[in-house]
Amino acid sequence: MIQILGFLLIGVVIGVLARVLRPGKQSLSMMATIGVGLVAALIGGVVATLIGSGSLDELNFIGFVVAVIAAIVIIPIAESISKKG
Repeated sequence: MIQILGFLLIGVVIGVLARVLRPGKQSLSMMATIGVGLVAALIGGVVATLIGSGSLDELNFIGFVVAVIAAIVIIPIAESISKKG
């Protein structure tokens, strides 16, 4: 249960940080921001695992940086999906 809450918290932090770092106005809800952060956290964890820097269930510095970059890239994709729906 604690790991799920931690994962959600990291998702919020990554999603919000990516929105702050991405220039321009984004039209995403808070739930979409959390979703972007969660997907990006998974990507960061997988990349960190593949390069041998950590594991999927721990977010280290490299995984965090990759996750924020991934979230910045995912934001416009999420915006286009949310506009269609």
